[in-house]
Amino acid sequence: MSNIINRDTIGDMARRAATKYGDKTAIIFRDVTLSFYDLEREARRFANLMTRYGIQKGDRVAVYAYNSHYYPISMMGLAKIGAIQVPINYMLNVEEIAFIIGHSGSRMFIVEDSLYPMIAGCRDKFSSVEKWGFIPLENHDLPEGFFNVITETAKMPYDEPQVEVSAEDIVQIPYTSGTEAKPKGAMLSHRALMSQYHSCIFDGQYETDDVSLHALPLFHCAQLHCFLMPYLYIGATNVIMHKADPAEMIRLIEKYQITHMFAPPTVWIGILNHPRFKNYNHASLRKAAYGASIMPVEIIKQLSVAFHGLKLWNYYGQTEMGPVATILKPEDQLLKPGSAGKPVLNVETRLMDDDGKFVPVGDVGEIVHRSGHVMTGYLNDPEKTGEAFQFGWFHSGDLGRFDSDGYLYVVDRKKDMIKTGGENVASREVEEVLYQYPGIEEVAVIGLPDPKWIEIVAVVAVPKKDATLSEKDIIAHCKQHLAGFKCPKKVFIVDKLPKNPSGKILKRELKAQLNG
Repeated sequence: MSNIINRDTIGDMARRAATKYGDKTAIIFRDVTLSFYDLEREARRFANLMTRYGIQKGDRVAVYAYNSHYYPISMMGLAKIGAIQVPINYMLNVEEIAFIIGHSGSRMFIVEDSLYPMIAGCRDKFSSVEKWGFIPLENHDLPEGFFNVITETAKMPYDEPQVEVSAEDIVQIPYTSGTEAKPKGAMLSHRALMSQYHSCIFDGQYETDDVSLHALPLFHCAQLHCFLMPYLYIGATNVIMHKADPAEMIRLIEKYQITHMFAPPTVWIGILNHPRFKNYNHASLRKAAYGASIMPVEIIKQLSVAFHGLKLWNYYGQTEMGPVATILKPEDQLLKPGSAGKPVLNVETRLMDDDGKFVPVGDVGEIVHRSGHVMTGYLNDPEKTGEAFQFGWFHSGDLGRFDSDGYLYVVDRKKDMIKTGGENVASREVEEVLYQYPGIEEVAVIGLPDPKWIEIVAVVAVPKKDATLSEKDIIAHCKQHLAGFKCPKKVFIVDKLPKNPSGKILKRELKAQLNG
């Protein structure tokens, strides 16, 4: 059967949404409001602009920008011509960006005006780039050698590009966060992402009348592919924030009557503790998602009270899964505290030992998946791809266990298990106990080298405002709730924890700082 008939791509998704939902509001960004018709027209114009500048099927286009309507426009537009978006983490330095550009072989580099100073004078580091695009959201002074994405897109016809695109074609190559190793490019196909959207819509209980707020970075798979794109798929309205700001998030919930929002636990904690929180009405917010780390039970309880019965979903996965693999649903938040839930609609999840054998219920093993979500492989890295797909399953690199009811608990990163005195300690178990301590705002538990124990359990804690923490009291608290070998031997009190833009605490960075 011809691909023209049998096709299910992100470009097709955009056109179908326009046909079904028409003049309904799709996106709000600052003073810009786009209907589903508008979004499809802009995606077509963007696609035609890319073609004008020589971008062809299979070419990579790097997008270095904060959140705006141009993220989904570029994603959908590139999808229509079979080109590939390479999202760039805006927290990276020039050398790290140059690595991704070079490794991906990106032919075009599109940069937002506010990020341009980072690469100004460094263009020689990006040897593969032939064309430079500029998104002037605030600064309209066009740098020499750049084309204006906004004005040039507006000049383009909005005819549908006539390019045959297959569901197996790669549509995006996000790079892993690099919290443990050098970033790898995960090749995500149209098929993988569409399969992932189906799972999110079904297990996340998305509805067409939802109004979803998108504040976390769209260069990250979670905000883009778990929330914004699936919500566009089903015709919901989406409010996009330029950057995550708790005060602005609180205000916009009331202004736009937001019904759904995603944020990692660290951001939810910031919202709850924000001095302006009680100044606004949040009654519209009935669904919320979190990820990147387990939500402490105490925070779940506080959210339920503060937002009057707010329903919570915990999303677990990784970039290579597009990214969701399992979800813990609202009814299980307190029944299964600390759990990552059960595999979503299109995912099969098991636990495996180092020999490729499945482990019994209750035992710890590496979390592995089979799914239509899974990446095609790592770009230009057959060795790492082979390791990831060993024994016919995708290997997450995370350790977990299933309980007797089939709920998954993520124990730790496979390479980040604290092994002290010959005993394994799951940092998350210790963190859950520490979040019950009244003076702690945020906490991370890591392993540090020790001459006697080889590795010791160490706590890095951020105190709540006006609270005083002491090492002695924190260790005593742990001893009340944990076996002796699980208790910390060192406690560090700090002002803040290092995090990546998705809110994940960078434990490797903490270890490097404290080992130094």
